[in-house]
Amino acid sequence: MKELLLIIAKRLGFDRSIAYSSGGSIVGAITGILILFFIGIFLSEEEQGFYFTFNSIIAIQVFFDLGLTGIMTQYVAHEHAHLHWAENQVDLIGEGKYTSRLSSLLKFCVKWYGAISVLFFIALNIVGFVFFNKYNNERGIEWQTPWILLCAGAAANLFLAPIMAFITGIDKVKEVMKIRFYKNLIIPLVTCLGLILGFKLYVLGVASIATAIYNYSQISFTQLGEILRSIWKTKITEKVSYMKEIFPYQWKIALSWISGYFIFQLFNPVLFATEGPVVAGQMGMTLQILNAINALTMSWMNTKVPLFSRLIELKDYYQLDTIFMKTLKQVGVVSIFLLSIFFFGVVFIHVTDFQIGKIKLYNRILHEGPLLLMIGALLANMAVSSVATYLRCHKQEPLLIQSITMGVLTMLSTFLLGNAFGLYGITLGYFILCILVGLPWGIYLFKEYKRIWHQ
Repeated sequence: MKELLLIIAKRLGFDRSIAYSSGGSIVGAITGILILFFIGIFLSEEEQGFYFTFNSIIAIQVFFDLGLTGIMTQYVAHEHAHLHWAENQVDLIGEGKYTSRLSSLLKFCVKWYGAISVLFFIALNIVGFVFFNKYNNERGIEWQTPWILLCAGAAANLFLAPIMAFITGIDKVKEVMKIRFYKNLIIPLVTCLGLILGFKLYVLGVASIATAIYNYSQISFTQLGEILRSIWKTKITEKVSYMKEIFPYQWKIALSWISGYFIFQLFNPVLFATEGPVVAGQMGMTLQILNAINALTMSWMNTKVPLFSRLIELKDYYQLDTIFMKTLKQVGVVSIFLLSIFFFGVVFIHVTDFQIGKIKLYNRILHEGPLLLMIGALLANMAVSSVATYLRCHKQEPLLIQSITMGVLTMLSTFLLGNAFGLYGITLGYFILCILVGLPWGIYLFKEYKRIWHQ
């Protein structure tokens, strides 16, 4: 039996980095179901709507991050490709040009995000108070202080995000995935315990702050901290120019990420405003599970970013394409398997009328029709995300127009069809756009730019 499992793991490309990454996602998926039960027991249907709409509004951090976290790993990996570790596994050795540029990237991250996280905290509070004061009809729900607490945790995590991306770029993928694995244990533990103790909506902020404290401790008080301090102390003789090297690429990624907000995060606020917190809660619960599955399957692809970037820097395109196509197949197999389990699990809950006490779980999640449309759209987006990861490792953003177009079309579809047909209009419009526009366009760009760049 052990030999069979090893063979399957090998065929699926299951290595240590993926073990920590996917292990964290598996734990996240399992505990996500546990959280679903706890939310069903300890939060009302209206409070569930607030819970998930909080998360959707928090996602406006993309307007402050502007894609920099996502590309920092690639820039760091390109510099790190010319360096190697000393015997103490703390210092990086190589040409001074590259150690200097690496140090400049680290200092840029800390200074830039120190300012951005403060601005994010202020803006987030303003947006949240305006939105919920305007569309909240449930006056008995305490949301103001929980919202402030959540904003503080989100700002702290925004500051730490590029540091984690930097560490990933210096090929400490296993260490980063290990941190994320344990983070995925902390969040549900704090959330479930908080719900049991009656914290209600406060649990989001408490869990966010607990995550920030854990990430900071793992960065500062381990070998990773020693590595970062060693890089920080490197004498700067040559810098990575933000305006000349990063910004020409970042603004394209920023527009793609902002478009992603309108593609993935607009559903809950629109449903909250048009159909109320109950339906928004159903969509939120569904998206949480789908996002957990997406995070798990995409870990196969995301853990390869440093490797892809290194192979591109060395112009080993044959090895690059071989590994990418193999990884893409693995992503497809795992995602279809997990999404099938989720869908038929919902069918089972419906048929058996499964309840926790007097609470029907079926009423806390999207029903089969809209759910199937969201699953189909997710599969298409996984394929596009995979080719986007491949192309972005070239420090290019050829999917810019595609991302903006999809963002605009999804926003229009969500507003127009949501107002006219409600939940079914939103999910059907999103499915059609992903299958008929996003997927074929993404595949075309992948083939075209790969042909041009690898001639």
